[in-house]
Amino acid sequence: MVNHSPGPAPAERPARAFPAPNCLTGVGMIVVEPDGRVLLGLDHHGRWELPGGKVDPGESFERAGARELAEETGLRVREEDVTVVAVVMDGRRGLTRISAAGLVTGVEGEPEVTEPDKIVRWQWHEPADIPGELFEPSAAVLRAWRADLTLPAVSAYSYPISVIGREAGRLPGVGGDTSQPRKRVDTA
Repeated sequence: MVNHSPGPAPAERPARAFPAPNCLTGVGMIVVEPDGRVLLGLDHHGRWELPGGKVDPGESFERAGARELAEETGLRVREEDVTVVAVVMDGRRGLTRISAAGLVTGVEGEPEVTEPDKIVRWQWHEPADIPGELFEPSAAVLRAWRADLTLPAVSAYSYPISVIGREAGRLPGVGGDTSQPRKRVDTA
């Protein structure tokens, strides 16, 4: 009987071990006041957007959301108080963009413009009165959170995340512990 040992694993090809980046990963923060209003920032091009931004290497969506919220608005939240309610994906301009929809309902502080080169002002909006001029990833995140909102057309995939038990009751507009299938949010 001949016994063959598998031997050392072959080394990965450099192109496979270190592929060229081809995706942008971010988080859009849905900040909801106790009265139900949502925070949006007006950029210098007249579009409204959620606070948020890129996820740094090794960072969770929740940590990135809390960090970006503090950097952009001065609002503070613990990363464990950020609930990811969906992940959305689009492919605008040939680049896959993946964004988590992070939801928070309790923040410390008042929103302030901390990056005046990007945002003119922060303003609270009733969900039914969210302006039509929205940054596309923000529109996709808001639509993933609340499909009942009247928002501009976006072309993205939405992957809702089930929120279980008491968390579902704590968070506005989030479903319970039922599984939710992937859906294409393509209203363009």
